[in-house]
Amino acid sequence: MVAQGFTVDLNKPLVFQVGHLGENYQEWVHQPIVSKEGPRFFESDFWEFLTKTEWYVIPLIWLPVVCWCISKSVWMGHTLPEIVLMVAFGIFIWTLLEYSLHRFLFHIQTKSYWGNTIHYLLHGCHHKHPMDGLRLVFPPAATAVLCVPFWNLVRALSTASTAPALFGGGLLGYVMYDVTHYYLHHGQPTKEVPKYLKKYHLNHHFRIQNKGFGITSTLWDKVFGTLPQTKAAAKKT
Repeated sequence: MVAQGFTVDLNKPLVFQVGHLGENYQEWVHQPIVSKEGPRFFESDFWEFLTKTEWYVIPLIWLPVVCWCISKSVWMGHTLPEIVLMVAFGIFIWTLLEYSLHRFLFHIQTKSYWGNTIHYLLHGCHHKHPMDGLRLVFPPAATAVLCVPFWNLVRALSTASTAPALFGGGLLGYVMYDVTHYYLHHGQPTKEVPKYLKKYHLNHHFRIQNKGFGITSTLWDKVFGTLPQTKAAAKKT
């Protein structure tokens, strides 16, 4: 049952509170609190630990897996140009997956207790506390679980010798995404492209949260019509 007039206590673990917001959850979660200090999620120290990840853990864990996957296709006889094409295709597919997950799963509308709770764990926490540096990248334990169905899918849709390099490319795309995502929040870019991506992504957090779902590029936002207007263009309309 949704408690009428329920207020979240930010000084207590949040995960099992947010579900009580009911239909008010979406409004609450999209009012960001800008602080590098993140909230506590769980009473349990074990579960709390699993929600926190330093950004550099992602390449440390997953780049060796990427190299191992690609090397398997090399050992099976593929040439360097073939490997490069397969890895590039894997990265390309990841960019579409990145966009699709962000738009259709991470921004799903919820109002039930468990719907709100799961959404908060999945992505809502990032919109509520966008500068929480320990919850900007995906926890490795969760990534490992998700890798299993994705590996099985790639293996089912490709051959035994191409599947490892394709999967490695997709996994490399994921690493690039997570590291880029952290940098866009906490880095201070000086070059044009990263400066544009930072502005583009922070615009998604603080101005137009239902557009701009790409992180590593704006490609799919342009393709699917979710590219947000600039402030200047919005003023003209």
